[in-house]
Amino acid sequence: MIQSFKTIKHNNCEEIEEKKSKFIANLMYVESEEEVQNRIKEIKKKYYDARHNCFAYRIIEGENIIQRSSDDGEPSGTAGAPILNILEKNNMVNILVVVTRYFGGILLGTGGLVKAYSEATLKSIENNQIVERENGYEVRISSPYAYIKKIEYFLKTNNIKILNKEFLDNVNILVELSNEDYKKITQELPKNVMQNLEINIEKKRFISKKVRE
Repeated sequence: MIQSFKTIKHNNCEEIEEKKSKFIANLMYVESEEEVQNRIKEIKKKYYDARHNCFAYRIIEGENIIQRSSDDGEPSGTAGAPILNILEKNNMVNILVVVTRYFGGILLGTGGLVKAYSEATLKSIENNQIVERENGYEVRISSPYAYIKKIEYFLKTNNIKILNKEFLDNVNILVELSNEDYKKITQELPKNVMQNLEINIEKKRFISKKVRE
């Protein structure tokens, strides 16, 4: 079972040059193989005059990680594999990297190609915001109005993300909780508050834990 992984906050594009060849790395958030194929088609259409559009991706499907890569005409193992290796080493998932190459007329050799495709990929990752996701819960807390300030203060001081609020007969607060956060709420809230709350797990899901700015 996947316990945690890293992904990106937004899509971005970075470029490097190696011996007059241009390498353009598009780093994209994806959640399905269908989305991957659509994104690759978009990139190939955008850079229709490029010699190579090499790629690698890793996505979550159920409890497994699906990963694939392509050298798109480059010598075997010099493009797709190095890109995929970087994603694997950094435990990055739900990500597609397409590195487009415009040939500059100078052959780079296998080592030079591996270096260039790796550097373009790393640059795109370094210039993005990295989000850590871990197993957690979407939880609904139903509280009488008398306790809502205490609940909100507790959530704020523990950096617990509020997804939604509903003001009905009670206040319903939808939050993201890690396993640790769930234990905190059930164990650290005052007993007189806990006795008046309804806490229901709506579903299990991956939640955002940290963001590297």
